[in-house]
Amino acid sequence: MENKIVELDVREDIKNKLEPFQKIMSAVSGLDAEDVFILHAPFKPIPLFGVLKAKGFEYKAEEIDKKHWKVIFTKRGASK
Repeated sequence: MENKIVELDVREDIKNKLEPFQKIMSAVSGLDAEDVFILHAPFKPIPLFGVLKAKGFEYKAEEIDKKHWKVIFTKRGASK
C-alpha cells in the first residue's frame, strides 16, 4: 500500500497572525505508520516537535530560506 503524504504551508497563516495549530493537528490526525507530513513554516517550529513526537512522529527540519523552514514528519510504525 502507498504511504500517504500530506503537505501544509502555514507561512501565510502566521503572516496574517492566524494560529495554525488546529490546521496542523487536523492534517496529521488521519496519518498511519510510515505516512509523511510536510510542514512549511516561517521559522523552525520547535514547540511542535515535542507535540508530534508524543503522537509517534520523527522529524527532519531544513532551512530553505530566511523565512522558510521545511519540516518532514514521518509517523513511526512497526517495521515491515
